[in-house]
Amino acid sequence: MDKIGLMSVDSNYPNLALMKISAFHKQNGNNVEWYNPFDNYDKLYMAKVFTFTPDYKYFISNIKGEVIRGGTGYDIHSCLPKEIDCIQPDYSIYPSIDKRTAYGFLTRGCPNKCKWCVVPLKEGNIRPYMDVEEISIKGRKNLILMDNNILASDYGLQQIEKIVRLGLKVDFNQGLDARLVTEDIAKLLAKVKWIKRIRFGCDTQGQIAECERAISLIDKYGYHGEYFFYCILLDDFKESFSRVNHWRDKGKKFLPHCQPYRDLNNPRQIIPQWQKDLASWADKKWVFRSCEFKDFEPRKGFKCKEYFI
Repeated sequence: MDKIGLMSVDSNYPNLALMKISAFHKQNGNNVEWYNPFDNYDKLYMAKVFTFTPDYKYFISNIKGEVIRGGTGYDIHSCLPKEIDCIQPDYSIYPSIDKRTAYGFLTRGCPNKCKWCVVPLKEGNIRPYMDVEEISIKGRKNLILMDNNILASDYGLQQIEKIVRLGLKVDFNQGLDARLVTEDIAKLLAKVKWIKRIRFGCDTQGQIAECERAISLIDKYGYHGEYFFYCILLDDFKESFSRVNHWRDKGKKFLPHCQPYRDLNNPRQIIPQWQKDLASWADKKWVFRSCEFKDFEPRKGFKCKEYFI
């Protein structure tokens, strides 16, 4: 019986790959636990999500066998072996996950090729991956689904119909593509039981109108909840600000979230200060609602009105 260590290098968010690795090893009679530098292990799995975050900085000397590093942060093309990828995750390694909640993907990949997104390079075009009933197991009726473009797939739309039919609650936490919302899709989305909100990508000026159009259609069919918008921050301050601020002017049910652009081919990239400040303002909703960006003071003696000069 081997002793297996797990390490999530740069994220506290539940790591689906580590959950599946844990389940696989437990099924094979091994002990699995989070890595402790004062203990010894036969094998260690290290998962790193982001390319721009620091690696584990301490020397690892307490592993008898392999140290396996995976995730986009180490290798954009890394993936789980099929015998691990196909099994149910071990939720017990994250005690904070409610017993009614499950994580997973219905589809993988995306047909778009946005320059700021790693998915097409990592996963390729969109394709079916799992059935929702394979994710909603043992009473787990609240699903956090991490699909990158579920509406771009006929299979994905069939899965949403099944979600409605089964009465499951969901959050597509990577966002939907508003450009793909038709009358029929809006009617379907309005029937879904959403966990908190519907999320859209709003990464260009053109997508503002598409998001507005999709929202109008979905609301027409009876949805009354919140909308959340992923807003990539590119080189142009005024464009980025106007796109984010658009949703402030719309009202409290519209929630933008800023994501500074990360260049995967430039590990020494320096994020402009205005992007950090705009993200800080928009993502602190009590500040976002009570204070215009020009009056926001992220540091003592500095107000963001200076960006408009």
